[in-house]
Amino acid sequence: MNTAPETEAKIRDKHILVAVDQSESSKRAVLYVADFVGGFPGFTVTLLSIISEPSEDFFETDDERKIWISNTTEKSVKLLEKYRQILIQSGFPEEKVKTRVCVDAPGSLSELILSFQCGLNCCTVVVGRHHKSKTEEFLFGSTSSQIIHDAKNCAIWVVE
Repeated sequence: MNTAPETEAKIRDKHILVAVDQSESSKRAVLYVADFVGGFPGFTVTLLSIISEPSEDFFETDDERKIWISNTTEKSVKLLEKYRQILIQSGFPEEKVKTRVCVDAPGSLSELILSFQCGLNCCTVVVGRHHKSKTEEFLFGSTSSQIIHDAKNCAIWVVE
């Protein structure tokens, strides 16, 4: 008796969430995922860009705010497509590389990333490490450190 279709139905892709921004460390994180798992079957990747909207008093008018959101979203979409192509060229099937842009009020990036991880049922979260001084890290915190501290039921890859 052949149970291959039944077995295949039970096997799900391992879902990797890669949180990116415009930094070089984010690019290194994408390249790491491409090198490490590109070409291997059984993986789906979601590239996530979170746009933290400045507070309302940052803009003089609502139109300025809307233009800023539109321009920033457009930049993020282009960046995500560039990173998507890197992953596809490394061997990921096109349908296994997804992109998401989230425009959100200022707040904790780590909480937003982990909420996507939970909602998408990702087994791994990948982020680039931003180099901050000890003072900056003390004052502003570190997104990667906070993700490591708060993550549950997933692996965290912090790429140097």
